[in-house]
Amino acid sequence: MPRSVLVPSVLPSVLPSVLPSVLLCLVLAACDGGVHGTPGGAGVHDPYFPKAGNGGYDVSHYALDLGYDPGTRRLTGTAVITARAGQDLSAFDLDLRGLHVDKVTVEGKEARWNRAGQELTVRPHDDLDKGETFATTVRYSGRPETITDPDGSKEGWLRTADGALGLGEPVGAMAWFPGNHHPSDKASYDITVTVPKGLQAVSNGELKSETTRNGRTTFVWHSAEPMASYVATVAVGHYTVTRSTLSDGLPVYIAVDPTQVKASRAVLAKLPEIMEWESYNFGPYPFSSTGAIVDRPADAGYALETQTRPVFPGAPDTETLVHELAHQWYGDSVTPRTWRDMWLNEGFATYAEWLWAEDHGGPSAQQTFDKTYATPTDDATLWGFPPAKPPSAAYISERPVYDRGAMVLQKIRQTVGDDTFYDIIQGWAATHRHGNADTAEFTAYVEKKAPGKDFGAIWKNWLYGDGKPSRP
Repeated sequence: MPRSVLVPSVLPSVLPSVLPSVLLCLVLAACDGGVHGTPGGAGVHDPYFPKAGNGGYDVSHYALDLGYDPGTRRLTGTAVITARAGQDLSAFDLDLRGLHVDKVTVEGKEARWNRAGQELTVRPHDDLDKGETFATTVRYSGRPETITDPDGSKEGWLRTADGALGLGEPVGAMAWFPGNHHPSDKASYDITVTVPKGLQAVSNGELKSETTRNGRTTFVWHSAEPMASYVATVAVGHYTVTRSTLSDGLPVYIAVDPTQVKASRAVLAKLPEIMEWESYNFGPYPFSSTGAIVDRPADAGYALETQTRPVFPGAPDTETLVHELAHQWYGDSVTPRTWRDMWLNEGFATYAEWLWAEDHGGPSAQQTFDKTYATPTDDATLWGFPPAKPPSAAYISERPVYDRGAMVLQKIRQTVGDDTFYDIIQGWAATHRHGNADTAEFTAYVEKKAPGKDFGAIWKNWLYGDGKPSRP
């Protein structure tokens, strides 16, 4: 907002001819010395998490330098956030919950800032021009919070038996680093974590270095491909680490809590087979490494598709491993544009389980569909709402999003046949590789790939319809 200019109500009578020039100079000075931009939005108006994310800029890279001591539970961090201004900016917001902000700079110059809830509002020393690339450095510290989701699950920074676990779906990442925390803004990452010697710090992507000095060990992780912040992770603790490569040379990094090694061994040995099967069915794997993190069952109440390295609460079964690895295509590479589009994550990953069973001696996908459809009409856990319209944020991880989402895919397969169906799911992953997409884009894509078919009843009854659809 431009600075106010105070003009005296009474000016010396000897200057009447100069008055217009004086006023013009004062106005020009106000314009030249004031802000020419406007603040970026505090939120991107997501239908379920309206305060998540921020407007006015797009992040291209996060460089996070973290230090954590499980004994004190204290986290220290420096986040360097490289972004491009989407408009002339006088100020912009970052999402950060809890923690103490020590200092903020923009392009090396100290910036003013203030806090209000999860919003860290930054006012740079100089306005930012539309199209300008700028780096914001935030130094922060404190005890990071565990956040309770609308559905009652825990995320953010979880304290574990011997360390900590950072999980972000849907908005937990703001508990351990500042950023633009909405899935529509993806970026590359470098995550450096320093922990007491004897502990390990596991994150996304590839481990570039591990060095120990003065009783502390620093792990440097690099993720070149774009990543939504909700699938970023840091796991600190004692782990048994296995490093290998797949037959195509893809690096594999698996970290397992020592108490879970024996129970996990058999299912994790299937990872190469699952990766090969999913690459055959879904198209080329979209990232430069793969793996898993297995913590203790009490450390987290759910598995999560953290990018390149899914997290599991205890030894997973085969179906769960198939599910979370399928998310690397559907969810991590092709990321929902808003949280209303969650079925594009969970419906696809659930359907991957159905296809795996079909190809490995279990029921066919049609048989699984039939069994699911036999669920009584009054069972609200399945028929309570359509997969593309969860009633609120508390329902985006409920059964209709998963199972009814998979049923939509089976209805498409019934309609178009196997050849076109696999063209659709592979083409969808390829077309939106490392990007974002929503439900309307998906339905349009399906119709384009099978122009002679009528999908109206599928969209109306199975994707958006309330209650149990009548089965033709």
